[in-house]
Amino acid sequence: MSRLSDRTARRQAQVRRAIRRAANGRARLSVFRSSKHIYAQVIDDTKGTTLAAASSVDKEMRGTLKNGADIAAAKAVGKLVAARATAKGVKDVVFDRGSYLYHGRVKALAEAAREGGLKF
Repeated sequence: MSRLSDRTARRQAQVRRAIRRAANGRARLSVFRSSKHIYAQVIDDTKGTTLAAASSVDKEMRGTLKNGADIAAAKAVGKLVAARATAKGVKDVVFDRGSYLYHGRVKALAEAAREGGLKF
């Protein structure tokens, strides 16, 4: 039987391959969630640079959030990363959920980023 980490890595690679095919030069909005916090980055894969980033660990978020690992935190991080990306001139992105299901905190972050002005 395959290990959980092997299955997770395989699922993540499968999602990344599909994203690369669909990107057409667009930046990638990558999400990472831990048990205590949630992180988001807008990455330009052609240059290999991070254009904008936000997380529930940021100083401006810590004062406003009760918990860094709930849906409210994910919505706040989504709005913040969208604001930072649009300030850099990035409007169109492709969403990279990694190995996570599009559900719960990941879905809340994506919907808040859409409300913040990102298109994907």
